[in-house]
Amino acid sequence: QVQLVESGGGLVQAGGSLRLSCAVSGRSRSYYNMGWFRQAPGKEREFVSYIDWTGGTTKYADSVKGRFTISRDNAKNTVYLQMNSLSVEDTAVYYCAVRGVSGLYRNEESYDHWGQGTQVTVSS
Repeated sequence: QVQLVESGGGLVQAGGSLRLSCAVSGRSRSYYNMGWFRQAPGKEREFVSYIDWTGGTTKYADSVKGRFTISRDNAKNTVYLQMNSLSVEDTAVYYCAVRGVSGLYRNEESYDHWGQGTQVTVSS
């Protein structure tokens, strides 16, 4: 019933910016914590960012801290990931996910629902 749809991915040159969106449906209230993960070709999925349901607590992987900003608009049931100063190392499929009731925020096992992902490709 819960559905997550990512959008905003695309092709961008190094140094450019993209803004990803994750629209959540199937929930009448916005009491859920969210995370962004990414998976590059040949690599395992890795944690990117986290935001609690109020938007007051955010976390970032060291690789993106200072460049990426996670935010949410609960009135729109949408979570965003603003990505600036992109490099080729950021090329991956980006997934948003709803966190479950337990587990560490940076572990993918802690999330119960996942979107299908959106491709981000950064060219040099």
